[in-house]
Amino acid sequence: MLNKTNNQTKLSPKLSLNSFTNYRSFQLLHKREREKKKLENTLKNTLESFSQFSCQTNKSTSPLTRFQYRKFFLLFLSICTSADSLVFFTMPSRRRTLLKVIILGDSGVGKTSLMNQYVNKKFSNQYKATIGADFLTKEVQFEDRLFTLQIWDTAGQERFQSLGVAFYRGADCCVLVYDVNSMKSFDNLNNWREEFLIQASPSDPENFPFVVLGNKIDVDGGNSRVVSLKKARAWCASKGNIPYFETSAKEGVNVEEAFQCIAKDALKSGEEEDIYLPDTIDVGSSSSQPRSSGCEC
Repeated sequence: MLNKTNNQTKLSPKLSLNSFTNYRSFQLLHKREREKKKLENTLKNTLESFSQFSCQTNKSTSPLTRFQYRKFFLLFLSICTSADSLVFFTMPSRRRTLLKVIILGDSGVGKTSLMNQYVNKKFSNQYKATIGADFLTKEVQFEDRLFTLQIWDTAGQERFQSLGVAFYRGADCCVLVYDVNSMKSFDNLNNWREEFLIQASPSDPENFPFVVLGNKIDVDGGNSRVVSLKKARAWCASKGNIPYFETSAKEGVNVEEAFQCIAKDALKSGEEEDIYLPDTIDVGSSSSQPRSSGCEC
């Protein structure tokens, strides 16, 4: 009886482990299918963006516009053909995830300068208005995860706002930028936020991640400031406690910290976790060693 009892005692954990393994296998396979679907949607949305942008700029004679369109198309090709685009399907660990971030705000608030400061660590005093939209990418590692931030810098002029649907779609995070020395740019934050939610149509608009940046805190040593820190924080709190940073693209103040927060929020909006899926799961061998899966189970 003792042996029988012992055998039963040994079998029970094994049955439990098998049940758990089957459940986790199903869960992981479902996760992989979701990732495949997300990549398919990203490629589809990107192609649709190219098509809309091409139609609206077909008659344009601006070399900058034509150059940007070619740049967008080359990005699409790189997503489709590079080895990095296959990581959603083939790499067992340390996969790269593409995260799309949109920067919105009035013309001249420093959107392009913030993006260039974060990606290239450069600042230019020469102002040149963005035509339509532009983007930069940066490889980021967070908690042993590799992902690519695709940062879209959009034009602040009203005549380019019709392109919103093409560029906002598929975003994982939206950055709202205003100039602390311009009350008008601050008052327009609400318009930018509402317009984004309308045109991007996120699946969960109430919980979609936004980050607000109050830029140009360096101007005139802060003496030209018209939007107080208290006022800015109160607005962010009224919109669901949006993270808020005061930045200087010129001096690099809080730029890195702000984009770290942006990356984390975009990552949460994209996929909750990255999971290692081995080709086989061996639960019968007593000599098998635990394998790192990138998550704690």
